[in-house]
Amino acid sequence: MPDLQLPAPAKLNLFLRILGRREDGYHRLQTLFQLLDFGDQLDFELRANSEISVDAGSLQIPLQENLIYRAAHLLQQRTGCTGGAYIRLHKNLPLGGGIGGGSSDAATTLLGLNQLWQCHLTLNELAQLGRQLGADVPVFVRGRTAWAEGIGEVLTPVVTETRHYLVLVPDCQVSTAAVFGDPRLTRDSAPITLAHLRDRWLDSEWLEEYSGNDCQPLVESLYPAVRAAKDWLQQFARAHLTGTGACVFAAFDSAQTAESILAKAPAGWRGLVAAGVQESPAHRQLKAVSKITGA
Repeated sequence: MPDLQLPAPAKLNLFLRILGRREDGYHRLQTLFQLLDFGDQLDFELRANSEISVDAGSLQIPLQENLIYRAAHLLQQRTGCTGGAYIRLHKNLPLGGGIGGGSSDAATTLLGLNQLWQCHLTLNELAQLGRQLGADVPVFVRGRTAWAEGIGEVLTPVVTETRHYLVLVPDCQVSTAAVFGDPRLTRDSAPITLAHLRDRWLDSEWLEEYSGNDCQPLVESLYPAVRAAKDWLQQFARAHLTGTGACVFAAFDSAQTAESILAKAPAGWRGLVAAGVQESPAHRQLKAVSKITGA
């Protein structure tokens, strides 16, 4: 049995606006990260030595490029911890789907090993480490559905009305670097002011009013499978790209409705149904473990 098992939840970008490009090449944006109750799972086993090993299943990623390994190694370097770990990934989230798989795995690694190795870093310190691994990692470390600005690292927790999401997974992987580097990408959207957040409570009406993704037209033109998925889902509800893709999603009032529509998808198409949550399942699990162990 592993010493610790933690989920690595998916996220959706309920909207994404690109406000401009910074001198360092990064983009200024506004987005809303919605955490979901579905994702990958990581199993952690402590090692007597300082070795870190990762079993990523069928994923063919060199160890030094694996975000799980990089997160664990970074935590070792930051804290001087002499402990090691064997980490096994149960992969449920698609690669290049825009729903946070690699970033969430990295964040769960930081959270899990901070607990197991007794590093005692705060969430702020872990989020700063996570930012070195990717712009989306801090939101998973902090573990709250959140409004994001800057390059995605300036986070304000919000509460969204509970909705159930049907997420379609087109048979393609979208390169974030290619999308953000494309000269055709819209980079001059008007910002939404914090005053529009209505005391950080966002109902379905607000979410529909401000929905949209500046990357969507470009991604659809580059990846016909994404356009096909969006056009099919659009028959039933407003469909949007998440992040830089490739997944597209639509919101529904119940899981049953979303499941019934997914059952109608063309043969061979992949998809999932998940509920939006305010707190990360990884954080909830860590709290439960702490209560059990008395930590």
